Formats: sequence, C-alpha cells, structure tokens
Amino acid sequence: MLVGYSSSSSSEEESEAAATATQHRSLSRKCQEEDGGNDDSPEKKKPRIEEQVPKTRLPLPGCLLAMFPDEVDPQTEDSSLHGGRLRSFKHERGNWATYVYFPYNAEEEFGELLEELLSLARARGVVLTPQEEFHLSLSQTVVLRHHWIQPFTQSLRAGLVHCKRFVCSAGRLKVYCNAERTRTFLGMEVCTGHAQLLHLVQVVDRTMTEFHLETFYKDPSFHVSLAWCVGDLTEQMKECIQGMQSLVDDHEEGPYVLRLDCEELRCRTGNKVFRFPLEP
Repeated sequence: MLVGYSSSSSSEEESEAAATATQHRSLSRKCQEEDGGNDDSPEKKKPRIEEQVPKTRLPLPGCLLAMFPDEVDPQTEDSSLHGGRLRSFKHERGNWATYVYFPYNAEEEFGELLEELLSLARARGVVLTPQEEFHLSLSQTVVLRHHWIQPFTQSLRAGLVHCKRFVCSAGRLKVYCNAERTRTFLGMEVCTGHAQLLHLVQVVDRTMTEFHLETFYKDPSFHVSLAWCVGDLTEQMKECIQGMQSLVDDHEEGPYVLRLDCEELRCRTGNKVFRFPLEP
C-alpha cells in the first residue's frame, strides 16, 4: 500500500514538473515576441517599418496669388478693348503702369471749345477722341512692381514736403506723337509756370532714379493733352492746327487761356491714386 502510494506521488510530481517547464518556455517565447527578441541576438530583430504618407502641397489663397502673379491676361493685350490703342510695354499682372501728374478739372467753357476743335479736325479728315481725364504729366509712364508702390510713394512724398503750390496757364495748341509712333495727340502747351514745373520734375526724377526707372524728358514741353487718335497723323494734324488755333484765339471773350491750379500733385499706379498736397 505504501509503495503504491509513493509511485503514484512520483508520477504526479513528474507531471507537474513537466507542465511547469512547458509553461515557463511558453512565457519565455511570449516575452521575446513582445520585446522583439533577445538583446544578445540583434540579427533576429525585425526592423520597424513606417508607412510613408505622401506629402501634398496646400494651394495658396487667392488673395496671395493676386498680389504677385506673373501670368499675362490675354484680354489686356487686345487693342480693340482700348479704342485701338497699343501698350508701350507688355502688360503683366503684378506690373503697375505709373505716372505723376497734375489733374485739370475741365470747365463748361473748355468743353464747348474742345467740341469745336474736334469738329474742325473731322472736317479735315482727322477723327480725334477726347481724353477721358485731362492732366499735365510730370513723368513718363513707367512700370512699378506691386511691392515697390509703398516705398515709391513714400519717396515722392518726402521729396515734395516743401514744394509750394502755384498756378500755370496754357493757350497754344501743339501736336505730339508718342515714341512708338502709335498715337498722336492734340495738346495745349503751358505758357506760364514753366520754372515751377521744372523744379517738380527734378524732385520726381530723383525718385525715379532711386528705383532705376526712366526719368522725364530733358527739354520737356509741358502740356495738357486734349484729344488723341491711333497712329502717327502728325502731318495731317499740322495741316489743320492753324485753323484750330484761330478758334482758341478768336474765342467769344478773347483768347482762351487754360488755367491750371497746381495745388495737389498725384501719382496714378494701376487703379490706385496717391495725392500729394503742396504747401500754400
């Protein structure tokens, strides 16, 4: 009885020992899997593979694209949209046509005289289009990049800070043609205030030079443009200029004199207008 009991106990102990060993081996394998293997056997480690997520570039907001674009708008090059006029330089978005001038606010009497002048020109075979706005230029038309506008106008304002306002007048008709010979103008040339205008041109030219832009003409003929036509019609215009001048000289109340109050210089760049009031 005792012997049988001992044999049975030994078998149970062996079974328990085998089960315990199996459990230990199972736990050991599980720990190795969780730890990535034994630290002493790096060749058995499985490298971690990271999923490569493709990077996508977010589009820029439209307001930023509008500030510094370089594309050309085909419609802006269509001369039929501008009365047949051709640009002196290629239009590009981000390039701003810019010039400095004194505005002239036309009176009713001036409008009536201009209509008489255009009627006489038509009778001589020259069809002129009146200017939409009348002004006296103190610079050539130059190209500004958008990011130049603020420093450019600041430079102008600083140079004009001590300039005085004055009055100039014009009364002599003259024919002008642009450098490209693509447009002809009828203008009224300044006869008083020439010295003050020259001084302002020097101020404007300093800013132009600072930004490496073209300065004004060396011997300028200051004038207010009245009307224009496409092409170089200088000779045809000269044939009827004397008759038109007679209309100016034989005006109802004596020779007509265009009076321009030079109180506020302006700079137009694209669709923006900057104003620079002169000192009293």
